[in-house]
Amino acid sequence: MVKGSKVRWGIMGTGVIAEQFVTDLAFTSTGIPYAVGSRQKSKAADFASRYDIPKAYGSYKELIEDPEVDVVYIATPHRYHLENSLNSLRAGKAVLCEKPITVNRQELEVLISEARARDLFLMEAMWMLFLPPMRRALEWITEGRIGEVRLVQAEFGFVGDGEPEGRLLNPELAGGALLDVGVYPVALATAIYGSQPSQIMSTSSIGETGVDEQFSALLTYDSGKSASLHGSITLGMRNEAVIHGTEGCIVLPSMNKAPSAILYKEGQEVENYSDERQGKGYEYEADEVGRSLLAGRKECEWLAPNWSLEVMRLLDALRAQWGLKYPFE
Repeated sequence: MVKGSKVRWGIMGTGVIAEQFVTDLAFTSTGIPYAVGSRQKSKAADFASRYDIPKAYGSYKELIEDPEVDVVYIATPHRYHLENSLNSLRAGKAVLCEKPITVNRQELEVLISEARARDLFLMEAMWMLFLPPMRRALEWITEGRIGEVRLVQAEFGFVGDGEPEGRLLNPELAGGALLDVGVYPVALATAIYGSQPSQIMSTSSIGETGVDEQFSALLTYDSGKSASLHGSITLGMRNEAVIHGTEGCIVLPSMNKAPSAILYKEGQEVENYSDERQGKGYEYEADEVGRSLLAGRKECEWLAPNWSLEVMRLLDALRAQWGLKYPFE
């Protein structure tokens, strides 16, 4: 239970995503950064100093044992999401875990079971789906503004650093394009269609380190609806999504950041929606968690753990087609 009028955040990890998240907390109405934890006290202290955070801990254990921390934001490498989330839940903390929330469906089922057994809040940090232009695009679909959606095209790719031991290419850290960037187009298709595809055809390029560096997937849903999804950590893509319906289409430039949503009918732009965000956009998911906790809810009303299970199920199916398993699985 939240003690005050605002949620006190504990930040687990001090990487780039953690920096962006804690910066955007300044633009929320529900939360404040209270503590940060790192495996190195010096990193935590530096992070706390730069972002005016009251407490800095040299271990994750100390962070989650702080009785003043209401919710833990987990920004560690994919492989450690299950361990870090479980430990946080067992310490009585609500959890917002970066995407992908776990490495596979089996891990996520363990995590959900723990959260429900302890009656604690759990959510995947799929920040893209909380951005106002993305929400508006999904509203247009629900309202029938583009008729029946028949095709989703989505891509996300960038050129990584190529460091074999780094997060992106290291199989011991669950590296690869699918879990790092492919989760965005997969999440979008799942949000739009709301079900599993009836058929999956996919291909991937497995690099020297044994992880997928690039992939393409064609998903077929009921009634011939489809999704064409692509991801890469070796190619700079436009990162655009186009949602085609029987009466128009919606374009999401720079899909993961969703600065705008553009509605077209008969090839003509009829509406262009953008927000006036002050931060990079992480404030929206943070406020959703804050509102949920302040209201006593244990799951986000429209992005519950069961939704994340559907995304993970599809990610698992794609990796199965490629014969890609991580050494620790």
